[in-house]
Formats: sequence, C-alpha cells, structure tokens
Amino acid sequence: MFVPMTFHAALLMTILSTICWGSFANTFKGTRNYRFELYYWDYALGIFLVSLLLAFTMGSYRDGASAFLANLRGADGINLFYAALGGFIFNIANTLLIAGIEMVGLAIAYPVSIGIALVEGVVLSYALQPRGNPALLAAGIGMAVVALILVGKSYGALRAGAGAVSRRGVVVCVISGLLMGIFAPFVTRAMTRGATLTPYTTAVCLTFGALVCCFFFNTILMRKPITGTPVAAADYFRAPASYHVLGLLGGGIWGLGTVCNFVAASLVGVAISYAIGQASPMVACLWGVFAWKEFRGANAKAKGYLAAMFAAYVLALVLIARAYGS
Repeated sequence: MFVPMTFHAALLMTILSTICWGSFANTFKGTRNYRFELYYWDYALGIFLVSLLLAFTMGSYRDGASAFLANLRGADGINLFYAALGGFIFNIANTLLIAGIEMVGLAIAYPVSIGIALVEGVVLSYALQPRGNPALLAAGIGMAVVALILVGKSYGALRAGAGAVSRRGVVVCVISGLLMGIFAPFVTRAMTRGATLTPYTTAVCLTFGALVCCFFFNTILMRKPITGTPVAAADYFRAPASYHVLGLLGGGIWGLGTVCNFVAASLVGVAISYAIGQASPMVACLWGVFAWKEFRGANAKAKGYLAAMFAAYVLALVLIARAYGS
C-alpha cells in the first residue's frame, strides 16, 4: 500500500484532508430547496465508494499482508467492529452538522461543531496513542478553542447588525461536535492495537458503518425531521439528477480527505493528523464568506473577529505540526 515516507509528505496529505473536509458541504449548498435528509443518501454512498476505490488502488499498491484484502482477512474482528462503530457514530454527527449548515450557515456550523470535535477527538486519541510533543499539541488545541470563541463573537456581532442566528441550529452543531469527537478514538484503537487495520481498511470499514447508519438514523430524521415537515422516500427519486451527482461528489470529496488523513496518521499518529485535518472550519468559513456571502452586510466588528479567527486557526495548525517534530 502507499504510505508517506516523510513528515512533509504526511503534512501535505493532512492539509489536503483539511481542504476536502472543509469543502464537501459546498455540494449541498449548491442544491436549491433540497432537504439534507435526501442529499445524505447520495453523500453516504459517495464516501463508501471512494474509500473502496482508493483501497483497491492505493491501498493495494503492492501485494502482501498490508494490501487491502489481505489486511481485511488478517485483522482482528474487534478492530473491524471499532472502525465501523466509529463510522456509525460519525454519520449521526455529520448528519447533524449538515442540518446545522442548513440552519445557521457554513461559517458558524463548521467552527462550532468541528472545534468541539477537534478538542475532544485529539485528547482521546492522544490518550490511546501518545505521539508528539504534548505541550505543543495542547497549545495548538488551545488556539483552536480561541478560534472557536472568536467565531462565536463574530456571529454575535453579525446578529446585532444583520438579523438573528438560530439558537436551535447552534445547539444542533454543539451536539454534532460532541459526537464527532468520539469517532477518532475508535479509529486510533483499530489502527494501533492487536492485528491492526491499515488506513485504507479503516476508511472502508468506517464509511461502511456510516452507510449502514443511514438506514437507521436518516430514516428516523425523514419521519421526524429537525426542521421542516416529514420527507417521503419518493421525494428522493423526484430530485433532479444533478442533485444526486452533487451528493455523490460531496461524499467523494469527504472520503478522499478521510483516506488522506488516515494514511498520514500512519506516520504522525492519529492525534496530530486528526488535529490538522480538523482545521477545516477555516476552509469552510472562507467558502461561507467569499462564495456564499454569509457575512454580507456584517459590520467592522464582526469582520474583525472573523479575521482573528483565521489567524488563530493558522497558529493552531503551525503549533500542531511542530508537535510532531518535537
């Protein structure tokens, strides 16, 4: 299988994962009056298919015990279960994140949800696999928390100048973040204990768990939605073909980022790789501000907080990257 041989190569893969994780939701924003519950079916299928594709190509680059199918057969069953369980939990969290995006926009949903997941996921993953300088890693996480506070301040200022932000949407994002932070420790366990999974096998199991979860959680949301009226399954088949393509594309983008993040983690450790990848709110905010004009009409105070948030996330990224070298 393909794995990075140097830290710089691994760092590039984590940065690519950041871009992918922060950009996939644009495919949902590209739909019009389309319910996220319907979008999510295509999205979940997309993340699984791209994980399979990469497992049978990059993950099977060379024959041997590390090739995808050989690893799938030789790994501990409990590790396969943990990876799939992580995907099941992730799916609930990510569905709530997309609901939050629909309710409060990219520029607030991502920093709130992913900011919480970043702190929780890194701390739990580091406890299982203590790799890297803990002081620098903690400082990086601290700056990510500062960024989270700043984006809250930014939206507080925006609300004062351009209307209200849904409190319910913020609560949904908080719950999403708390659940999102749980899936990383399961991945760490699957990749570090006993007969371990390769990054590619981990990604396939995780995305399979996420796809299975849709038949439970997403079906419930269609009947009892967080916002709006119940959604009929027939509405999925009435949607334009372009919406299905956007859902598959969104899943493919997120799946690519996930595989890159897991592959980089094989060198730098899950805590560091996950922490850098979860700088994705910075990317999402850039999309929200410049592509979707979510801060149109914002006052200077709101824009100042937003600029400070970007700076805090960049500093967090630098500190976390330095944690590996130290």
